[in-house]
Amino acid sequence: MNELTLANRASDWHRLKALVLDSVSSPITRRVYNLGLDEFIAWYGQAPRPGFTKATVNAWRTELEARGLGSVSINVRITAVRKLAVEAADNGLLAPELAAGITRVKGAKSTGVRVGNWLSVQQAQKLLNAPDVTTKKGLRDRAMLAVLLGCGLRRSEVAALTLHHIQQRDNRWCIVDLVGKHGRLRTIPMPTWVKVAIDAWTAAAELTEGHLLRPVTRGDQVQGERMTEKVVWQLLQPYAVASGVPGIAPHDLRRSCAKMCRAAGGELEQIQLLLGHASVQTTERYLGTKQDLVHAPNDGIKLRVAV
Repeated sequence: MNELTLANRASDWHRLKALVLDSVSSPITRRVYNLGLDEFIAWYGQAPRPGFTKATVNAWRTELEARGLGSVSINVRITAVRKLAVEAADNGLLAPELAAGITRVKGAKSTGVRVGNWLSVQQAQKLLNAPDVTTKKGLRDRAMLAVLLGCGLRRSEVAALTLHHIQQRDNRWCIVDLVGKHGRLRTIPMPTWVKVAIDAWTAAAELTEGHLLRPVTRGDQVQGERMTEKVVWQLLQPYAVASGVPGIAPHDLRRSCAKMCRAAGGELEQIQLLLGHASVQTTERYLGTKQDLVHAPNDGIKLRVAV
């Protein structure tokens, strides 16, 4: 089996990179992998290498550490290269034993605890009140913020949310069968104040089906079928500044939802189910936890929507 070499098979590198990117569902992860693989391929071609081997990838990790990159940045780049090795082996361009060695390359050790941004209940309430609800745009944006704060959705999930997802279960409103990260399905209980915000927006926009969040023109007219996750991030920024919490991201509202649930007495297992974390299935198998849609943890978030 021939080793993959940049010198005479540059097209193979880019073909394999495309296969790696096609295997990733998240646009954000795809973008990061693309950057990391471009860096690796360029570095690989700068000097003679012993081949695409475990030793080479270890040298790449050392190079990344020398640049002063953090452990998260290093590890996502190493993960992308591991996936590249798997694709190379699957396509007959790398010996399976070499690919196996590369997949065993260890990532950088994390030091300390990663710090995120969490809003207090008071900050969350101020953010929720920030949009001008005398306009359709403001009603839409308040509905978006309510879903982020009250249901803990990822921004990609908010952008993909449809009116069909919003249904009643166990005599309460829920977001039903939402497809999340890695294609996992979950049902999210919806606090009353979130439903109030959604209803105010959908009534003003005269929406009865399709995606919940729609573009609104400068003339305050609803136009288009859906918004992208990038727009969700952009819309948040001016409200964050106005609320005194500049720089927060949609994922910080997801973290804040979790923290407010916990502070309100929500059980850890129920919060895991709410957020759809990767460990939920394991937790359910070991503990036999069943999601409680009647006494939902996010019911304890004491925000309100003015009507």
